[in-house]
Amino acid sequence: MTTIHTTESNADPAELARFNNLASRWWDENSEFRPLHRINPHRLEWIDRLVQLADKQVLDVGCGGGILAEAMARRGAKVTGIDLADKPLQIAQWHAQAQNVDVHYAKSSAETWAEGWAEGWAERLAEPHAGHYDVITCMEMLEHVPSPAAVIQACAKMVKPGGWVFFSTINRNPLSFALAIVAIEYIMRILPQGTHQYARFIKPTELLAMANASGLELQDKHGLGYNPLTQRFRLHGFMGVGYLLAMQKPLQAKFQA
Repeated sequence: MTTIHTTESNADPAELARFNNLASRWWDENSEFRPLHRINPHRLEWIDRLVQLADKQVLDVGCGGGILAEAMARRGAKVTGIDLADKPLQIAQWHAQAQNVDVHYAKSSAETWAEGWAEGWAERLAEPHAGHYDVITCMEMLEHVPSPAAVIQACAKMVKPGGWVFFSTINRNPLSFALAIVAIEYIMRILPQGTHQYARFIKPTELLAMANASGLELQDKHGLGYNPLTQRFRLHGFMGVGYLLAMQKPLQAKFQA
C-alpha cells in the first residue's frame, strides 16, 4: 500500500489560513507585506555577499509569495521554493511567470521535501534531497511552526557539506514583545493583529543550540533594526528583536583516523 506523506503535525492551520487570506496582496508593496519588501534587499545582499548566489542550487523554505526566492533567482541562483500554504504558492508562480523569472515552486514542508516528497502525492517525486542544496534559506518562518527544531534538522539534512543555511526570526524577550507585537501590530498597525505569537519567538541561544545539534556551525549573525520615522530597516549588531544567522555545514573529513 502506498502512503501519502504529510506533515500536518508541524503546521498550524490558523497560520496557513492567515497567509492564504492575505495571498492576493503579497506583491503589493504598500500592503501588510510591506516589511518583507523592505527587508528583502538587506537580506538578499547579505546572503549573496557570503555565498555568491549565481549558479547555486538554492532552496527557500517557507517561501510564501516568493519575494526572496524570486530575488535570488534574479541573481542567477537555481531556486526552488516550498511552502504549505496553497494561495501564496499560486501567487508566487503567477508572479514569476509574469516577470519571466525561473523559479520552481512546490507545496511541501521542509521535513517532507527532505525525503523527496510533496504534499498530496502518493509517490515520491525524486530521490531524497539529502545533501542536495548549496544554500537553504528559512526566513521569517520558524516563529510560525509548532516545531522549529524539526525544520532546522531538515534544512541541515538537505544542505551539502560546506553549504550554507540562513535563518531569520524574532528574539523572545520583553523588548521584542513591546516592539514586534504591541508597536508593530497594535499601535503602528504595520502588520495585522495576531501575526505573531510571543510564545513562538526564539532566543538566539535556542536557535543556535538547535542548529548546532543538527550539525550546523555559526558563521555570521546580524540584528534587524527598524526606524519608525523613516520606515526603513537595516542590519546591525543588536539581536534583541529581529535577527539573522548564517550557518554552515562542515565539510566531511576526507580521511578517518
